[in-house]
Amino acid sequence: MKAEGEKLSDEERRRVAESVSGRLLGTGTNGDAAAMPNTCSSQPPMRDPAEGSAWNGWGAGIVNTRFQTAKAAGLAADQVPNLRLKWAFGFPNGISAYSQPTIVSGRVFAGSDAGYVYSLDAATGCVYWSFKTKAGVRNAISIGRVKPASASYAAYFGDVKGNVYGVDATTGALLWTSRPEAHFTARITGAPTLHDGRLYVPVSSWEEFSARTLDYPCCTFRGSVAALDAATGRQIWKTYVIPEEPIPVRRNSKGVQLWAPAGASVWNSPTVDVRRRAIYFGTGDAETAPAPKTSDAVMALDIDTGKVRWVYQAYENDSFLVGCVGANRTDNCPVVQGPDLDIPGSPILAALSNRRQILVVGSKTGEVFALDPDRNGALVWKVNISDRPRSGIFWGGAVDDQHAYFGLSGGGVTAIRLVDGARRWSVPLGTTGAPISHAAAASAMPGVVFVAGSDGKLHGLSTVDGRELWGFETARDFPTVNNVAARGGSIRAPGVTIAGGMVFVASGYGVFPNDRPGNALLAFSPR
Repeated sequence: MKAEGEKLSDEERRRVAESVSGRLLGTGTNGDAAAMPNTCSSQPPMRDPAEGSAWNGWGAGIVNTRFQTAKAAGLAADQVPNLRLKWAFGFPNGISAYSQPTIVSGRVFAGSDAGYVYSLDAATGCVYWSFKTKAGVRNAISIGRVKPASASYAAYFGDVKGNVYGVDATTGALLWTSRPEAHFTARITGAPTLHDGRLYVPVSSWEEFSARTLDYPCCTFRGSVAALDAATGRQIWKTYVIPEEPIPVRRNSKGVQLWAPAGASVWNSPTVDVRRRAIYFGTGDAETAPAPKTSDAVMALDIDTGKVRWVYQAYENDSFLVGCVGANRTDNCPVVQGPDLDIPGSPILAALSNRRQILVVGSKTGEVFALDPDRNGALVWKVNISDRPRSGIFWGGAVDDQHAYFGLSGGGVTAIRLVDGARRWSVPLGTTGAPISHAAAASAMPGVVFVAGSDGKLHGLSTVDGRELWGFETARDFPTVNNVAARGGSIRAPGVTIAGGMVFVASGYGVFPNDRPGNALLAFSPR
């Protein structure tokens, strides 16, 4: 690497070091909770997440509705206009706040891009513990019993280097670590889903971001979902989205061997269907051509064996690598560059009034479609809620008993009826000035849907007509309970979480060039 390294600037060398290590430079020893001035004075025992008020994991439950009941929310719609900032926590050394906070047993659990996971008191923001990971953590954390009959609880999560962890939820002590995919580009972007002693882990990759480089032997990564024993981390089964192993297909102009098929990362948190003994998830684009039938699709697996039950492909022929446009194209690139559509958000298992269930799925095109889980994923209805090209749905929506709510990457929020997809209302948030994305996952409670934007603005909207009930600007500096300088910014992926009469959000998503990076974890209360 010496010859290659000599050609790089200091900034480029820094980025390479951070990419290889999975950790921001200078954060290896900083960020430990023991050195913070706001450590909690006592350590109360954990309670069962099923008891009391909780937002556990990505979707507030295993069916990923992102809907909080009135009892669990501890908050009424008429209190939302009175929400005020109660405390702010600064992620030490953080430059991208992209881990959605989990709320269980009066505690907040959140990861950071600097490679630490924290447990905080929900009411005060004092810190119980920190856990140093091998790389940054961007997914939501799930809390559950170590074993079905155990009195101990664990926190489960993955990092951007593909490692998965089980950590004691009370003390932060490591229980186990596992790496379900050996490929060096593997990462855990979506939150692992915990159910009945098993952890269902989605595996994605950064391969498509750099594979157009002629020195790279494109491409060999395949997306997958793995089932792990939650008590030990032992792999029970793993299913690749693309069942065929990559084989050599040709050499590029530099003589580097190229491979296929590859791609179809799983970016989202799997949805568990207890009744049908199935799990559902969306898949990403292919990296090589021809694109397999399992790319840009919704897949259903048998929960016990991982066997594929059915596949619904939303978009065909989407073979895509980042940067393969114009003069930047190389002969690593697909002959026909796809539109990079993906199914990035979790499928939502929604209940209709007639006791039927449908899977509600959003896509980057702005299309929302409903699938029938009792008829092998047959299409029930499909609508497009976007008024502009490429102004679609990224990280998902929320559903209540009648409607689904989605923010759009091109700005604005739309509510549609679950029974047929008919539009109930749309509000064009942020239509003046610079373009604003509302691609962060929506979250709902009775009477209110919360959405957030790349400008850092939080919105609480009426589910009846989209009228704004509450707003808050997070793209600013905050005094913090741990005396770490903190600034909020863009909110693009993780959404708001609601529990125990409070609202929580991580602010400062700094992944894209036009984002406003930050490192703030914010807690709101009406009292």
